[in-house]
Amino acid sequence: MAAEPDSLPAVLVEGATKTFRNPREHVHTLKERAMHPLRRATYDPLVAMQDINFAVMPGEFFGIVGRNGSGKSTLLKCLAGIYSLDRGDIYVRGRLSTFIELGVGFNPELAARDNVKINAIMLGLTPRQAEERYHSVIEFAELEDFTDLKLKNYSSGMQVRLAFSVMVQSDADILLIDEVLAVGDVSFQQKCFDVFNRLRDQQKTILFVTHDMAQVKRFCHRAMLLENGVMKAIGEPDHVTSDYLELNFGRDASIDRSDDDHVERFGDGAGLWEDAWFEDEHGQRTERLWQGKATTFRARARFTKAVENPALAVLFENEAHQPLFATSTDWADENTGSFQAGDEVTISIAFDNAFAPGRVHATPWMVYRRSPNLLDRRPQMASVLVTGNHVSGALVDLPHDVSIERGGVQVATGRAEMSR
Repeated sequence: MAAEPDSLPAVLVEGATKTFRNPREHVHTLKERAMHPLRRATYDPLVAMQDINFAVMPGEFFGIVGRNGSGKSTLLKCLAGIYSLDRGDIYVRGRLSTFIELGVGFNPELAARDNVKINAIMLGLTPRQAEERYHSVIEFAELEDFTDLKLKNYSSGMQVRLAFSVMVQSDADILLIDEVLAVGDVSFQQKCFDVFNRLRDQQKTILFVTHDMAQVKRFCHRAMLLENGVMKAIGEPDHVTSDYLELNFGRDASIDRSDDDHVERFGDGAGLWEDAWFEDEHGQRTERLWQGKATTFRARARFTKAVENPALAVLFENEAHQPLFATSTDWADENTGSFQAGDEVTISIAFDNAFAPGRVHATPWMVYRRSPNLLDRRPQMASVLVTGNHVSGALVDLPHDVSIERGGVQVATGRAEMSR
């Protein structure tokens, strides 16, 4: 008995292996070639993919994650037919549309008007359909004033908007998308989010490469983790993104605080931060925190000179150096006391961990009272890996109360909290 159509994978990859040849030495000039005419070029094998196996079902939003050089883009190019496999098979059931690399498929010497129509036809639209959808493409890309400008004069952001607009206007069954949000402003990214939601509702099959774990959790039904061309994990987005965070950030080397000669610090040295760490809800030092759990950050400093009422502060940042939270004893108008050379002080900050999953860094500061002059600042002196299942795409996820009123009467109420 034949299988039902929807029970067959839209994309099936079996034993996919791809190896490139990496030259050991390069001949750059005719002189080098003439002096060594018989020298044979030698190569080292570079395995980009090794025995990759997975299937994507129709209507599935499938995420592909991994560090740089893990084989994500190579896999998409093999799926698109740009690269051929050395070994293995790829089966694609349905019309394919790709967004793999900036500028691919466009002629830089042609204007946007011509590029849109040619590209749309290449993606399977008829000339009439391409003409009908041209204005929708240009409007979505916000390029109404640049339709007659040659593409070589477009910025990277303009090219991304144009390519993405053409892709989503096609009637493809399967979309291959590689880091579409890596270039573009916030308003365009929001448009992409809206399109992703629409494509999910239309049950399009999408293979989506990204480094943003919040996007994977937000849109993907399943995900796959690649590392050095090998599939390390496949399954629920929560599990795969946790594995990715562990792989990407879990092995970060901690700063050697014993070697003060090589520590990055700023200030006059009247006070010196000597140690900093995070503690879990049990008061134990930890390198990993779960969302929603109680945590404490502590930092210890020693004074080398007499100081009166120094202000102690801490800044928390994510791996993109975006500020998440900061506090200072100065803001609370607190007197920290008088210190002599050799005295020590410890600042402790207790809070419920509302940080989004990822690496969080802590930078302690020490300044003179009511003054911007630094005693000491240690950039990213301590760090911790935050894991959790809450999905919002925000930098922090705060527990909060929600109520709904209708006609002046409260009809619903509830509390939103992170999983504990």
